[in-house]
Amino acid sequence: MKKTTLILLSLFISLSAAYAQKGINFSNNIAAGGKLLMHVDSGARNVFYAIGFPNQPRTSFNYLPDVNHVSISINFRKNINIRHYRYTILADNKSIALNKPINMAQLKDTHAEGDEELFSSTTLGIFPVKDKTVTTLVYSIDKPQDIDKAVFYGKSIPRAKILSFSMLSKSDQVYSTSWVKDPKGSTNFTFTEKDLQLTIVKDKSDIDYLYYTSIKDKKTNKIIFESTTWRYGGIISEDHEQLPFIEIDKNIFKKSGEYEIIIQPSIKWTSCFDCDISPKETEKYVTRHTLFITLAEENYTKKELYSYALMATFVIGLNFLLILNAIKRRNKKRLTVEEQQKNTAKLQLNSIRSQLNPHFLFNALSGIQNLMNKNEIDNANKYLSKFARLTRNVLDDKELVSLSQEKTLLDDYLQMEQLRFGFKYEINRSENLDNVEIPSMLLQPFVENAVKHGISKKATDGKIVITFTKQANDLVLTVTDNGNGFDTEKKNNGLGLQLSNSRIALLNSIYKENRFTLAIQPSTNGTKISLTLTDWL
Repeated sequence: MKKTTLILLSLFISLSAAYAQKGINFSNNIAAGGKLLMHVDSGARNVFYAIGFPNQPRTSFNYLPDVNHVSISINFRKNINIRHYRYTILADNKSIALNKPINMAQLKDTHAEGDEELFSSTTLGIFPVKDKTVTTLVYSIDKPQDIDKAVFYGKSIPRAKILSFSMLSKSDQVYSTSWVKDPKGSTNFTFTEKDLQLTIVKDKSDIDYLYYTSIKDKKTNKIIFESTTWRYGGIISEDHEQLPFIEIDKNIFKKSGEYEIIIQPSIKWTSCFDCDISPKETEKYVTRHTLFITLAEENYTKKELYSYALMATFVIGLNFLLILNAIKRRNKKRLTVEEQQKNTAKLQLNSIRSQLNPHFLFNALSGIQNLMNKNEIDNANKYLSKFARLTRNVLDDKELVSLSQEKTLLDDYLQMEQLRFGFKYEINRSENLDNVEIPSMLLQPFVENAVKHGISKKATDGKIVITFTKQANDLVLTVTDNGNGFDTEKKNNGLGLQLSNSRIALLNSIYKENRFTLAIQPSTNGTKISLTLTDWL
């Protein structure tokens, strides 16, 4: 089969000048230390290549709607150790080559066109891509976390669907959220002084990173908002998947009027090899939704409020009989869905709590074993005595416990660990908080992390300070240690912290009016973890 070669982002292949601009080039600071090349059918058209994303720095997306097969090869610089590199190839997320080393016997020396540097080249294979997704992952075993990902997308890109809008409001220190589900072509919103932000929820896909969102003022035709990043966490579908969403500050809307939300793929349709897509055809990839925004006045006179209320009552009265049954059916369905979501979140929360208990007990038993192995029998006996009461509290399986009970559990745990490491600790709290209830074992995983990863090596110089503080209507819980801190950019595989993060996300889905906010502040002088329970008191 005759191939033409596409070279992306560099002058790399020694073919005719007609194809000098085609291909894929990952030569800039990537794990493979070279360049990845793509070859497609000679008759293929509309090849969009090397699409990058600000929030996906090591990912390249290639849209190949008219390509049947793609040949993928890789060129390495001569001054690197090729034996250290591995690659994985996926077809529709199924592995067809897993962590394979480079076949040294197939390497051939080659020059890039116009470049005197010598490379070693090999072909990774020829893969059918029509109606499929082929993904390559290349990395060095010296830096396995630096994975370069290239996606060859042969399917039709789906049009994004807006599943719902939500409005976050705050009144009298109480947060509330109102929803508009399954919106059609247009939606009306009235922003008052209490409204804070608008959230757009999109359907989930395996290429969410490809879509970017903008909002246009239709009167001035100016873009007033742009975002290339979708957030996850806290919004869950009926299939228990986390849905992507974008939060928009209401202050971007300066005037009442008509606005347009535009969600579209991050593809420059005029920048491709042999383009044959008209603007009319590209419109099928774009989602458009009209917002009619009304900005309420900040202050109203009593007369204005009375007139507005009278007018609204009159309009509602005229339509009440016609829409009463429809409202009842819709409200019943909404309440049923919300109750199902809440029950599902509670079941997931119980599952996470059931995982935290054996995780904690296993670590405590490891501490006893450690003392026994060091022949510290007296300390092991003291440790075991504390452990007995702690076990009863941990296995009690209450959803909520008082702060005094949480303090007792933390005291028992820290006194046990003092026998092993000899550090100091304090637990301080504001007045009149003893009977305030919080989710059980809420702080314990963070305290355990401070002991194990913060001050365990500092012996008697280590110190942990725990505080329960009242700030207005908020309850603020902090854990501070004087360890060496840690890098928040690195992925932490500790089960306790992973489960705690998942637990906080679920708590936010249950206590929607009382958000749980986690802040981690590491430094070379220690780490401070703050957990704020909003409007909890």
